[in-house]
Amino acid sequence: MSSRRSAVAVLFGGRSVEHDVSIVTGQQIMAAFPADRYETVPVYITRDGRWVTGAPLRHLNNFRDDALLEKPGIEACLLSPDTRHHGLLINPLAGRFSRSRVQRIDVVFPALHGSHGEDGSLQGLLELADIPYIGCATLGSALGNDKIMTKLALRQAGLPVLDDMWVAREAWAAAPDAIVAQIRDRFDFPIFIKPACLGSSIGIGRASDEALLRASIDVAASFDRRILVEPALTDSVEINCAVMGYGDEYEASPLEQPLGWDDFLSYDDKYMRGAEGMKSADRIIPAPIDDELAARIQALSIAAFQAVDGRGIARIDYLARPQAGEVYLNEINTMPGSLAFYLWHEAGYSRAQVLERLVQLGRAAHADKRRNTYDYPTSLVSIASQRGSKGVKRKG
Repeated sequence: MSSRRSAVAVLFGGRSVEHDVSIVTGQQIMAAFPADRYETVPVYITRDGRWVTGAPLRHLNNFRDDALLEKPGIEACLLSPDTRHHGLLINPLAGRFSRSRVQRIDVVFPALHGSHGEDGSLQGLLELADIPYIGCATLGSALGNDKIMTKLALRQAGLPVLDDMWVAREAWAAAPDAIVAQIRDRFDFPIFIKPACLGSSIGIGRASDEALLRASIDVAASFDRRILVEPALTDSVEINCAVMGYGDEYEASPLEQPLGWDDFLSYDDKYMRGAEGMKSADRIIPAPIDDELAARIQALSIAAFQAVDGRGIARIDYLARPQAGEVYLNEINTMPGSLAFYLWHEAGYSRAQVLERLVQLGRAAHADKRRNTYDYPTSLVSIASQRGSKGVKRKG
């Protein structure tokens, strides 16, 4: 008699400008899980934050239908934070003539990008639910999603990053001329402007003069309340490396050099020029750099992932001047589009093997967490009830 398949809830969509990228990632993940060992449970989070599950969510073409949520088999669901449920509440608002039920989940795979999914918010819910999950925990997700905090953490760890400054949306609205003057005093053109907590190159601008600088900050400020400003590294190439691991065991992938059509890889460059997202973009694998620099970037990738308390998987992007031996860490993607399958393929991993490894890492992290003590009984409540709340000694 065969053992029960592990139930893996694949969460995708979400309240994020990267919603569509997440749908594609979720579909690729569900298709790659070995069906003999895993039962994938699709969970789609709509653009306005509704959670649904059901068989129609397994088919990408259904997402072109405006009536997707009305299809037979689609049911509302919620991930319960109650540890007794350990899974999804299906039809949670059942009425008199219907009933709710619990779908037990063994592992959650958050295939969400950007806000409300890759930023630590969903990971916090999963920690409350006490369900193993794939990818970085709350801290690593929050740090990796915030470009400003990422650079602070990496700089503190002694890793190479470009100089930068950041601007608050409120300050920009109140005194744009003063902020432009500060930027001009610090950096020469061209200058990059980026929303602090966004991916897929959305909202990023490259300014070669003051007019473009102002316009780019306006655009970035529409996506985030904090805007990162940094100099462009001219005559550089982008080099990317993926990392998998947890604890003391990390592995870096072969490197790639993406080939963009503009001054940086735009959303269209990454996702709209082929049928399979980043995999279909023009790239050189392995990246055409010498072995010494390649090994250095792989070592930096592992060190950077550890610096943000990373676990599971990430793709780390660099700006490099290979002839000069210069390299600067640009960004950490804690849930990369398509999971960087194409990079791990070059390391000899099939998609199924990547997913199997990530499930192992998620379960290992969950087992590690369960070694912590969370219950610390005291007599404080009893004493407080006898003396009254004013009788409890307070600090400060």
